[in-house]
Amino acid sequence: MHLERAWSSLRPAAADLPPRSPETFMGHPAEKRQRPATYADLEAVPEHLVAEIVGDVLYTFSRPGPAHTRTAGRLGAILNGPFDMGMNGPGGWIILGEPELHLGREVLVPDLAGWRVDRLPREPEEAYITVAPDWVCEILSPSTATHDRKRKMPVYAAASVPWVWLIDPLKRVLQVLRLGPGGVLEVAQELRGEDRVRAMPFDAIEVSLSALWPRWSGLDP
Repeated sequence: MHLERAWSSLRPAAADLPPRSPETFMGHPAEKRQRPATYADLEAVPEHLVAEIVGDVLYTFSRPGPAHTRTAGRLGAILNGPFDMGMNGPGGWIILGEPELHLGREVLVPDLAGWRVDRLPREPEEAYITVAPDWVCEILSPSTATHDRKRKMPVYAAASVPWVWLIDPLKRVLQVLRLGPGGVLEVAQELRGEDRVRAMPFDAIEVSLSALWPRWSGLDP
């Protein structure tokens, strides 16, 4: 389904502000702009939290819950064989779970990200990656959906990430966003339910959507 929906590029934050402690919050905007967050601020965040810097603001979130993690694990298993390892598929991709991306001043941690091998030909020496992915996947939860949609999508668009998947396990929806003219991410496909589908850019294989909505039961697919 094609929808008229797009995210504009990220606007630069104001720079001429008095130095104070950086903004840090759990997904809610602070009332006052403070000094830009730095990577040192991010490194000081406790390990049990996920930390990102968007628009010079440090955001922290609790680690994903089991259902969220299970969906991410299943999607990684579906894609890794044919695309990362070339087993019964075309290969040609490097797919990573929760990589730390440094896209200019922004630091993001998507649930999954993928690069075509010619764009990431050697293993980065650092613990983070500065090459923008060719595909990212964000799995939405009630606590992160607004952050993922409203804050992170403009960053991906500004970095020219050509494909983004947004997966909502509660609504059982996979949205495929494609970078369109003008540098905006537009919904190219909206896939629902439990059908077998071909989702770009991994449309070389069929994906069973039912595998992305696991139930906590011995009868799970």
